[in-house]
Amino acid sequence: MNPASKAVFFDLDGTLIDSLADLAGAVNATLAESGWPTHAVESYRQFVGDGMVRLIERALPENQRTPATIQATVTRYQEHYSQRWRDLTRPYPGITDLLADLANRDWRLGVISNKPDAFTQLCVRHFFPDIAFDVVFGQRDGVPRKPDAAAGLEAAALVNAPIQSCVYVGDSGVDMQFARACGMRGIGVAWGFRSEQELRENGATAVAMDATDLTRRLLSD
Repeated sequence: MNPASKAVFFDLDGTLIDSLADLAGAVNATLAESGWPTHAVESYRQFVGDGMVRLIERALPENQRTPATIQATVTRYQEHYSQRWRDLTRPYPGITDLLADLANRDWRLGVISNKPDAFTQLCVRHFFPDIAFDVVFGQRDGVPRKPDAAAGLEAAALVNAPIQSCVYVGDSGVDMQFARACGMRGIGVAWGFRSEQELRENGATAVAMDATDLTRRLLSD
């Protein structure tokens, strides 16, 4: 397969950027405003990955998980996150070089995240200003979130790449389910928010240990 016809799409949080501390900080600040218990940063590894509403629902006390409270808390969370999204967040080691290398080899590059689209666009522009992504999708109104295949099929069509030549890279079971639903090869990353076991149990064809390993696995196909 000609590499020029290949595309690789990435999850964002836990895959390209280590954003856990800022996500946790924004949610904890929101919870504290209402006098609710906060959570250790490590707890958020299990809270994130299914979109903002599910993040807030998981963080709230069980007796506060009503639709009205969840929506009001989501709104306040967005305000907090908009003020701190880049305080501690950074790209994972080697990721910027990996992306540049793939771009130089004429791979089509994309981001497909369950993070709200506005924040996804903001983070990609800020943390990867020199990478010309072909597609950047966050969670958008009217488009089902991962693991539904809709965003992946849309992305592959936009870059004119056969779905079987596409790869999806992510750090969670949801990401690997998404890759399978799309018909893409799914590669997990060991440096993210979830475990290697979760990745393999959900269909990862490989798990990369670091950016160099991920580059090798992508280029060896």
